[in-house]
Amino acid sequence: MTARVLGVGMVPFATPRTARPYDELARVAIRSALSDAGILLEDVQQAYAGYVYGDSTSGQQALYGVGRTGIPVVNVNNNCSTGSTALWLARQAVASGVAECVLAFGFEQMERGALTEKWTDRPNPLGAFIRAAEEVEAGARAPLAPMLFGGAGADYAARYEMDPAVFARISVKSRAHAANNPNAVFTDPVTVDEVLASPRVFGPLTRLQCCPPTCGAAAAVIVSPEFARRRGLTADVEIAGQALRTDTDTTFEGGDRMRVVGYDVTVAAAAAAYEEAGIGGEEFGVVELHDCFTTNELISYEALGLTPPGTAERFILDGDNTYGGRVVTNPSGGLLSKGHPLGATGLAQCAELVWQLRGQAGARQVHGVRTALQHNIGLGGAAVVTVYRTVDALS
Repeated sequence: MTARVLGVGMVPFATPRTARPYDELARVAIRSALSDAGILLEDVQQAYAGYVYGDSTSGQQALYGVGRTGIPVVNVNNNCSTGSTALWLARQAVASGVAECVLAFGFEQMERGALTEKWTDRPNPLGAFIRAAEEVEAGARAPLAPMLFGGAGADYAARYEMDPAVFARISVKSRAHAANNPNAVFTDPVTVDEVLASPRVFGPLTRLQCCPPTCGAAAAVIVSPEFARRRGLTADVEIAGQALRTDTDTTFEGGDRMRVVGYDVTVAAAAAAYEEAGIGGEEFGVVELHDCFTTNELISYEALGLTPPGTAERFILDGDNTYGGRVVTNPSGGLLSKGHPLGATGLAQCAELVWQLRGQAGARQVHGVRTALQHNIGLGGAAVVTVYRTVDALS
């Protein structure tokens, strides 16, 4: 059985200083998705709630503000891939025939500054990742995420003899795309010189190449085609392929920081999703991928098969990652400019791609797209790759 996206919704992302509480954000996103779908909460049979920083059963707290219908509510935490993991679970429930109408939603109320460890009296789930980083650069001082992703970018640049300044072009592109997105946090344009002149964080990364801590929420309603037909509703975007993969031993082999931040799990998830959908990485016109740092966007181009290994520099310099090129990457502005509320990110990516496939993306619209690709990773670790296509693309 197939699964389709009937409705999507999100709230404008905001900085921690200006955002509302997580449950208020989630309620708005959920109501928006239900309205877009043309259904009521009473029609939903299951719900999957994604968040990383919050107490147990925060998903119930968020959903109960919309209504208490007694349905199962499953709380999901898979680091930065949390929202996409909730979507993966919702799709599985529908595709298996267990349910016909499922809600996936995600939210995050984040603190200012870099992410920090919350528990110091128990094993750190990122311990292996920390050790992998320290093996390459002992004594390095930086928050874990930029240390790992900055190190991965440094490894890539050294391997392929690329000028690290190329990474800065991704920030410029990101801001240019976000200028047309009312849901994005940062919409002012920047230049390569401004990006490179911002404070150094780690390796090739400067501050303007790192995604900001953000608060927000997003949601999606996933249904069977039969459910939509019975209700006379239009559900013309199908999840044609989807895969979630976690780390293997190769993640930590050979001191390769590209592997540590998810290269191999992305390759594996993409291969499985493409096989299910019967499509190749070169066939997409629009992609929302996990650009938590500029370095990861570049690495992901190759892991997803958008361009062959070692060619990402030319892919960027030729403008093949933006409008007028081969594939528009992160038309929303991505995590770098739209923001990265961990539990909401994957579902916000879903919303953007559904709007693109429906032709509802306004000034961001990528014209003529019939297939779309979503990529979301979380250290610790998990990668989710999702292929969407319009139903009429099946013929």
